[in-house]
Amino acid sequence: MTQATKHFRKRDAILNCVRSTDAHPTAEWVYQQLKPEYPDLSLGTVYRNLAMFKREGTIGSVCIEDGMERFDRTAEPHAHFICNGCHSVQDLMELSLSSALCKQAAETLQAEVDACHVIFRGHCTQCRQV
Repeated sequence: MTQATKHFRKRDAILNCVRSTDAHPTAEWVYQQLKPEYPDLSLGTVYRNLAMFKREGTIGSVCIEDGMERFDRTAEPHAHFICNGCHSVQDLMELSLSSALCKQAAETLQAEVDACHVIFRGHCTQCRQV
């Protein structure tokens, strides 16, 4: 197996790992998931590939929580809920982030608005029961 083939296998594995979960993983989480199968995988490789996927619009980024960026398996605009207790991140695909919202923000600010990110915070059902 050539070096290039190994490189693309790791890249594909990183993307598949992010796309296979709705947990909104950190780079460290992805690294821990893949390290047993790819012993020569470095955390730097994971970070570089996640940054590239984000730049390309292949995956999204939700937020930075506790100093770590949380990634989203889709770059499609949608809202999120972040629990202040357990720090879980949940998708709210049902909420529409219409282009009208971006347009209204642009008009209010008299600026060019490229994207809209809506995050709700609170305590999830499980943390509320504690």
